[in-house]
Amino acid sequence: MNTSRAAPALEAGEIKILIVGNEPSVRKLLRSRLRAEGYGVVGVATGHESIAAMEIAPDVMILCLELPDVHGFEILRAVRDQGHNTAIIVLSNRRDETSIVAALDRGADDYVTKPFGVEELLARVRAALRHRLRTRVEKPLFQTGALSVDIAHRIVLRDGATVKLSPKEYELLCLLVQYAGKVVTSAFIIRRLWTEATEPQYLRVLVRQLRKKIEPAPERPSYILTETGVGYRLRGQDPVPAEENGAGS
Repeated sequence: MNTSRAAPALEAGEIKILIVGNEPSVRKLLRSRLRAEGYGVVGVATGHESIAAMEIAPDVMILCLELPDVHGFEILRAVRDQGHNTAIIVLSNRRDETSIVAALDRGADDYVTKPFGVEELLARVRAALRHRLRTRVEKPLFQTGALSVDIAHRIVLRDGATVKLSPKEYELLCLLVQYAGKVVTSAFIIRRLWTEATEPQYLRVLVRQLRKKIEPAPERPSYILTETGVGYRLRGQDPVPAEENGAGS
């Protein structure tokens, strides 16, 4: 397949959604709704373009099986053969069990039949992202210094003691864990944590509250680091001990 087309630029730290489908109205609708949810979105019309667009390393692909150049099954096979762990949600006109099973067997994570409800599809995207987050950090648990986060069981520990967080504080911590070691922009965090336009001051207050609970010295943070003029970065996860990797003698 031709993959010469350059991948679109997205904001650093964004959760990336790739839409693959030859219906402009569907791409436009999904792009609008997903961007309103704070996601970075790229839409392409053909299978060849979708393979090129994998350069952005999308977190989720929404794939229409009925494409003008190749069948969606070929895209599923190509994406999985290349080793991408992108969550793939298939959209199709086919409702029969054989088609659904065939898509899932070829690497799809979910299957939605047309016509579909946008709110249901958004819920499936959120479910796919939650699953990806759990598989990224729960084995082993995310740990940096004396701080550990068990996303699957919603447990946060500092020096072995349970830390009680508000729902919004926990949501912020989980988002930073997902991008641990990377800078996450303030604008992206605000879009993910609040459904309405929110002043940056609210984020600064929330970060200060979270630091008071998880930092050994909140006035000199060692976990949640400020990247001046850009956003925040959670210190990366500690290396797994050799014996846990089976490398011990």
